[in-house]
Amino acid sequence: MTNSPVKHAPHLPASTAAPTDHQLRSPKHNRGLRKLQSAHQLSSNYAALNTTSLISQQRQQQQHRNTSASHNAQAPQIPPLPILSSHHRTRSNSDAVVPNTTISASTSRKTAAPKKSPACQDPREELEGLVRQGPQGDLQAKLARLRYLVLCEGLLADSDGMSQSRIYVWLILLNAPAIPTDSYLDLIRRGASPAYSKIRNDTFRTLATNPLFKRRVSEASLIRLLNAIAWKLHDAKIEKLGDSTKVNAANELGSPELQHASPAVKHAQGPPTTTATDSSEAGGTEPGIYVQGMNVLCAPFLYAARSEAEAFVAFHLFVTRECPGYVRGAMDGVHKGLALVDKCLAIIDPKLSAYLQSKHMKAELYAFASVLTMCACTPPLPEVLQIWDFLFAYGPHLNILCICAQLVIMRETLLTGPSPTKLLRSFPPLQAKLIIEFAASNLRKIPADVYEELVHHAE
Repeated sequence: MTNSPVKHAPHLPASTAAPTDHQLRSPKHNRGLRKLQSAHQLSSNYAALNTTSLISQQRQQQQHRNTSASHNAQAPQIPPLPILSSHHRTRSNSDAVVPNTTISASTSRKTAAPKKSPACQDPREELEGLVRQGPQGDLQAKLARLRYLVLCEGLLADSDGMSQSRIYVWLILLNAPAIPTDSYLDLIRRGASPAYSKIRNDTFRTLATNPLFKRRVSEASLIRLLNAIAWKLHDAKIEKLGDSTKVNAANELGSPELQHASPAVKHAQGPPTTTATDSSEAGGTEPGIYVQGMNVLCAPFLYAARSEAEAFVAFHLFVTRECPGYVRGAMDGVHKGLALVDKCLAIIDPKLSAYLQSKHMKAELYAFASVLTMCACTPPLPEVLQIWDFLFAYGPHLNILCICAQLVIMRETLLTGPSPTKLLRSFPPLQAKLIIEFAASNLRKIPADVYEELVHHAE
């Protein structure tokens, strides 16, 4: 072990003599030397001032002036001593009033940046400002500007697709009202919904091979949200059934003709009509409370949202306003969308469409999941979120054109490949910018009547 030089230093006897060089090696003696040097400098400066203070010199000067004036003597006058200004350190973090000082632009290192005019403002900053501060002026013009910025610039996000403003942009474009969190919690406290067993059979398979989704969204969160949506849709069905029952009862008993009619007349009117809600689970035209595929459709909302309550509001509005036909028992909206995929592809790329038709490859065989989930079934998830930004801005009906875009991207492979059936079992990874560019540029090729079908097919 190495010995410490401090512990084994030789003991020096006390001495009144000047410190030697060997003694000056310790910190104490260094400080002592600095004190001696400072005292020497002070004494030298004091001697330079002729060992008299400034006040004494001024007093002697005044006495000398009085003496010379009384005796009229010619004596050399001592020049007045300059007033030495002492340097004082200013206080920091003080509430004292600081005098105004002018700093030239050449000496200042940091100057305040001028406010950017709207014409010079960065588009990303403008988009964030619209989300955080709200529109100023014409609401419709600002919404159109927001959609344009989403299309051209996109939302600022990291490599995992996480964006601080994405869920709020979606809620704005969905025109979502402010709903208290307790409304969502009340639905959770009600326990298992009538569709709970179906939900549990699907949740564990939701984006099972996507590590980004599994790392951020738990299965328990997905179950809670889908169960709350099922309760919400169930309550809407019961309310609508109650209103229909009241209307039927009023028509039967409320009219004076039927109240005073004979039993034969009442029998001729027939039994009261039943609502279509009873057949919703068996493939009717009314919305169901859960259909297979809603778990994948719900996944991007939970991934992008900052809370389950936000995802609940956005997902409920999406399935009830934008695509209610996708969650009916018969999924008639999905089947209409599949027919539109074939029709739009024939308009955009007739050669590719004819080739697929010759191979008996209709959209029902390869595009069912893409239509139902708005392309959320195809990785990677960050690209899905970018496509959804476009769909929320200009309408989910444009998902049909996004599916056509994926087919056109695969065009050469499909035409030259031996079997398009194997190639279309799973779509290649999404390229959001290319797909959005294709959908927006080919929209003008779609006739007005076909576009009208696109807009209303999910209702």
